[in-house]
Amino acid sequence: MHKTIIIDGLEEPEGPVCLDDNSFYIVEMSRARHRVVHVAAKGEMHQVVATAGRPNGLALDGDGNIWIAEATEGALICVSPAGNEIRKIAGDTAGRFLWPNDIAFAPSGLLYMTDSGILDSEFIDGLAIRADFATIPYDGRVYEIDPREGRVLRMLDRGLRYANGIALGPDGSLYVAETLSGDIFVYDLGEAAPRRRHFGNCLTPDHRPVFKGPDGIKFGGDGRLYCAIYGQAAIAVLDPDGRPAERIPTVGQKPTNLAFRRYGNEAIVTEVSGGAVEAITMPCAGLPLFYPTGLVD
Repeated sequence: MHKTIIIDGLEEPEGPVCLDDNSFYIVEMSRARHRVVHVAAKGEMHQVVATAGRPNGLALDGDGNIWIAEATEGALICVSPAGNEIRKIAGDTAGRFLWPNDIAFAPSGLLYMTDSGILDSEFIDGLAIRADFATIPYDGRVYEIDPREGRVLRMLDRGLRYANGIALGPDGSLYVAETLSGDIFVYDLGEAAPRRRHFGNCLTPDHRPVFKGPDGIKFGGDGRLYCAIYGQAAIAVLDPDGRPAERIPTVGQKPTNLAFRRYGNEAIVTEVSGGAVEAITMPCAGLPLFYPTGLVD
């Protein structure tokens, strides 16, 4: 697989979203920058918007609006391409979100979001993760949100040990990464009360006492799930039956997420230890994402 660093000098990049013109959006999660950035095809960057403290996951709707999972604010925020705030969903009837992490649109126009289940201020300082991360209590959650109405419809699950990446599969089911265990769970959205089912595990044996596991996840057009493995320098690939298929090495040790280009067999990968975005040739193109329109006035 061909690998190259296409941009560096970033501060804690995450949340890549690719556009038709070969440009892309990312976030910089650091306390110093905490912003959404547009990166042109030739590498020029400009800030779209600065958020309150730690933007994490991104999704794009069909009108070009950018949806941001903002950890420090504990909110889902929608901004225009010019960076103007259009909508903010700051929690449900039980209170604010803890750590909005990653988001994905469904064909219905509903948005699904993971919440890592702990306040970011209690968990991390820059790249320094608290030493007792393996034993502290988490209440990782999965939400179903109606972006048109600006409200949470239901909490699909809770009690996950650091809920992280999220993706809609080719079967219409919802897939969620639990970082601490390395597990990927699947939810049948056709059920009235979707149950957590185990799909697969994407960690390799590693006894180092460091934070590691699946972060962002995306499906390829081959029906396989591609998982950025933070702390193990790899994109792990799971077959449609959940079995490990292959591992694609990354340049940096801590990939946080990936996004397939709109055209071709390349993915961009955000990586925090080197503050970089990598381009990696993949075995296939990505499974097309959903870009619903008319979500906000």
